[in-house]
Amino acid sequence: MNKIANAFNKKAFIAFLTGGDPDIETTEKLIIAMAEAGVDIIEIGIPFSDPIAEGPVIQKASERALAAGCTVDKLFEMVQRIRAKVDIPLLFMTYVNPIYAYGKERFMDNCRACGVDGIIVPDIPFEEKDELSAQCAKYGITQISMIAPTSINRIETIAKDAEGFLYCVSSLGVTGMRASITTNVAEMVAQVKNVSDIPCAIGFGISTPKQAQDMAEKADGVIIGSAIVNIIAEHGRNCLEPVVGFVRDVKKLLRH
Repeated sequence: MNKIANAFNKKAFIAFLTGGDPDIETTEKLIIAMAEAGVDIIEIGIPFSDPIAEGPVIQKASERALAAGCTVDKLFEMVQRIRAKVDIPLLFMTYVNPIYAYGKERFMDNCRACGVDGIIVPDIPFEEKDELSAQCAKYGITQISMIAPTSINRIETIAKDAEGFLYCVSSLGVTGMRASITTNVAEMVAQVKNVSDIPCAIGFGISTPKQAQDMAEKADGVIIGSAIVNIIAEHGRNCLEPVVGFVRDVKKLLRH
């Protein structure tokens, strides 16, 4: 069974952080601490100068990481070190531009070598998935598909082809914390389940443990990014304890 899909044997908590924010050392400590605190999958954002799907919180995190000297190679080295201590699935969240700049073959080969299990590339629509699918298949990297409230006519087509889990975008627009999520997420998930038993995780906008609990009732897991990145922005290198506290609060509610 796919290692990523396997993380959904309960309500899965997927956490996102921007690699290298505020620095590589802090990211490394955070990933290890979050895994120990019960996160099931961690998405590591590769900082990029033009992250079109991201709201201001993650955009600023990218700027901080780039200013601190974060590079793709440094993230590969970091994941390799982390792999000695962390066995949960690790994903890279990136845009197609950094992958092309790095070289598709070299990027996927390094993902495999350091222990990255999958990638999420928000600016590759399903119809252009073939841009990377051959390289992903060759190196055993799971390419995560996304569906959005606007994909209603394509959800079943995307679901049939998806691997690992399906990233269900709960809100229109960019990532960020929202006071409430008004999209009919349950309907999106029901459409997927018509054609596939692939796990569905809801992301974009979940910012409190209670929202995570509510969304988890409608899906197989939840993805939280901006709320975690916000804590990191607020506390800088001293963010370990507050992030772990937040993770534990979410995890506690997901168990109930």
